[in-house]
Amino acid sequence: MGLRVGAVSEDFRKQLLGYGLTTAQILYRMPDHPSLLQTYVWQNYDMFPKFPALKDFLAFWTEKLDGPLHSVTVAHSKLIKPAELRAVDGVFRLN
Repeated sequence: MGLRVGAVSEDFRKQLLGYGLTTAQILYRMPDHPSLLQTYVWQNYDMFPKFPALKDFLAFWTEKLDGPLHSVTVAHSKLIKPAELRAVDGVFRLN
C-alpha cells in the first residue's frame, strides 16, 4: 500500500499534537546472573513530562519479562520547534 498524495504519516501527526522523540536507556539485571547488567534502548514518540508510552512499556517489562530493571535514563526532544531566528549584522547588495 503506497502513500497517496497529501497523506501525512502517523508519526508526523503525533509531532503536531505535541509528541516528541523519547529515547530511554534501560539497564536491567540478567535473570541468570543478577550481578551483570545489560542495556536495552527503547525509542518512541511520547508526551513530556508524563511519558505515558514509556510507562506502559516499563509496566509490560515488569509484568512479562524476567530481567529486573536497574535504572532508566530518558532523553526527550520535540522535533517540530519554533523557527530559530538570528540577527543579521549587515545587508549586502549586488548590482
